[in-house]
Amino acid sequence: MSKISDEQNNNNSQETIDFGYKQIPKQEKEKRVADVFHSVADKYDMMNDLMSFGIHRIWKKITMEYCGVVRGQTVLDLAGGTGDLTAKFSQLVGDDGLVVLADINESMLRVGRDKLRDKGLFKNIEYVQANAEELPFADNIFDCITIAFGLRNVTNKDKALRSMWRVLKPGGRLLILEFSKPEYKLLSKAYDLYSFTMLPLMGKLVANDSDSYRYLAESIRMHPDQLKLKQMMEEAGFRDAQFHNMTGGIVALHIGFKY
Repeated sequence: MSKISDEQNNNNSQETIDFGYKQIPKQEKEKRVADVFHSVADKYDMMNDLMSFGIHRIWKKITMEYCGVVRGQTVLDLAGGTGDLTAKFSQLVGDDGLVVLADINESMLRVGRDKLRDKGLFKNIEYVQANAEELPFADNIFDCITIAFGLRNVTNKDKALRSMWRVLKPGGRLLILEFSKPEYKLLSKAYDLYSFTMLPLMGKLVANDSDSYRYLAESIRMHPDQLKLKQMMEEAGFRDAQFHNMTGGIVALHIGFKY
């Protein structure tokens, strides 16, 4: 029996996964991603504005238009980072509702909490450090779940999608806002040039960290494309899965429902 266990442990230790373009032992990815976001947390909002020329605000505004959230509901902003969506949900759900800002990274969670409290938003917001693959919530409690620019950093995306389905109420919806695959070849080439030259350079000049922003650019290329992610959502149990491309497919909003 011990020999079988040893063989299984050896197989697990040899299993690899992408970290950007690199292949690393699967059990190391969570820590590697954590190190990236510990590094970028304090400059995260500034770099978002610089890298996207402020367009990320439009992407998030469109996401909110599809959320269907009303007063009194309970929302999970997963991988919510510095709380851009949480702030918007807090106003929608009102004092009778609740928004949970969850992130696996304590540095991002700290920055988000401080920013929201500085805005006077605290009455209907809770903060939870959580792994998307094993959400520490009861079944069927959220009316809406969002995960914006976070899914691509998750080690086991299928497991995370199943975890989200579990905690979502019947009738609830999941919204995934994430970088995706450009629809046009010319746009794709220009986007690659920008991502692998300008992003690391801006990371070096503004955050003194080019490696983290090179990883972020690589992680976008390794993320499932629009159709693959839609299929993954369906396999996790979501119904009426759909996606809406933004900025020529550089970003896509995926939506799925739990019935």
